[in-house]
Amino acid sequence: MALLTGNNELTTVQDEKTGSNQLFPVFLKLNELHTVLIGAGNVGLEKLTAILHNSNDARVTVIAKTVIQAIRDLAITYPTITIIEKPFIDSDLNNADLVIAATDDSVLNTYIRDSAHQRRLLINVADKPDLCDFYLGSIVKKGDLKIGISTNGKSPTIAKRLKEVLNESLPADLHITLQQMSDLRNSLSGDFTYKVKKLNEVTSVLVEQKAERKNLNWLIWLTIVFSLVVAITALWMNEPEFRAYAQEIDPVFYYFLGAGFVFAMIDGAIGMSYGVTSTAFSLSMGISPASASMAVHLSEIMSNGIAGWMHYRMGNVNWKMFKLLILPGIIGAAAGAFLISSLEHYSMYTKPLVSVYTLILGLIILSKAFKTAKKKSADKIKRIALLGLGGGFIDAVGGGGWGSIVLSSLIAGGRHPRFSLGTVKLTRFFIAMIGSLVFLTMLNGAPWSAIAGLIIGSALAAPIAARISNRISVKVIMVAVGIIVILVSLKSIFAFVSKVI
Repeated sequence: MALLTGNNELTTVQDEKTGSNQLFPVFLKLNELHTVLIGAGNVGLEKLTAILHNSNDARVTVIAKTVIQAIRDLAITYPTITIIEKPFIDSDLNNADLVIAATDDSVLNTYIRDSAHQRRLLINVADKPDLCDFYLGSIVKKGDLKIGISTNGKSPTIAKRLKEVLNESLPADLHITLQQMSDLRNSLSGDFTYKVKKLNEVTSVLVEQKAERKNLNWLIWLTIVFSLVVAITALWMNEPEFRAYAQEIDPVFYYFLGAGFVFAMIDGAIGMSYGVTSTAFSLSMGISPASASMAVHLSEIMSNGIAGWMHYRMGNVNWKMFKLLILPGIIGAAAGAFLISSLEHYSMYTKPLVSVYTLILGLIILSKAFKTAKKKSADKIKRIALLGLGGGFIDAVGGGGWGSIVLSSLIAGGRHPRFSLGTVKLTRFFIAMIGSLVFLTMLNGAPWSAIAGLIIGSALAAPIAARISNRISVKVIMVAVGIIVILVSLKSIFAFVSKVI
């Protein structure tokens, strides 16, 4: 476990006269110390979880009049935790090395602090920085490597964002590198200067290899694209049969090939809108809502399968949330796909309704582009199963919206963005697969040229979308997508109105 006398574990030493961060980071061996935690509610649970996440063998005594079930469950899992159900008294700190006060009684917290200081013990008081001798930091953990970020209390949000960046940037198998470096250091002979020189030589290779791998990846992709262009050009120029076959392909295929590529690139840049843009475009091209939704779901099976697998490998999946979402989401998707497929003969009436739906999503995307004010933290959303059921149904009926509805609701409801994204991406794979099976069973005579173009186009864009996403202005893309979706949806709505009139 790494704690520090400050907001987080990592701080920069600067001149005291500048009024800079005065916190000093330290790493404590909590498995060799005795920590006393007073308070066993939700705040106490948060503190205890943070300790155990970094030190599984930490010796912690929890003292409280009332203990929530989650802390009791932790005590069953971790035998080094002791629970004492009683009011706090001064002598409870006699054998303590470290103290954490996590009660909702400010008078009691002050008393605990005074008792700790009488015994020259360091104390952390939840949500009371002025009473703290140290803070529990947000820690990035990769095996034996631990990193903390200190903002000196100025911006916890920045600290959290930097933690997310480091978690995503550092490789999951970094602990192997650390072990190999430890073995190398132990094998070196000579004085300290010689060892430092040799270790610097080894680690400099890591930086060079990283740059070389990056350049090599770009070279590989450029080579693949160039080879495909050369091969297709050669076949077109020298093989009449290939040219005749290509000319016989429905031009709709090429329209949707380009559209699928563009929409997948946009989705890779802003993390949403593939379904709504693809559906709006399909409707404007005269395709029925059911066929448009089927095309979207078929093309999303592979992309979301890959994305979900990557989030699983990075540990970004909340399995409790996954279990709550998956079954209701599948039921909702199957019901929505069945309903919209059954109404295929009435597509002239369902098409404007779906266009209204995409119009609303377009307005939502546009509003998000200009939304700068940060919302106050909300209580965590509770009805996750109901959210999955409604999200799956609307997604199948409207051809998109699982991410926009479910992911946005989870984040707005206080869920962690990274775990919400990973869980939603993984569940989306199953939602897309079930929806596609229902569509394939129900529909006959689907526009396969358009569907094939959308699938191939999105597949071609998937590998490179993430690579260029950080080079594009997200706000500009969201504004452009919102406007395009709104205009295309209005076009379909006006076309229906003009026919009726």
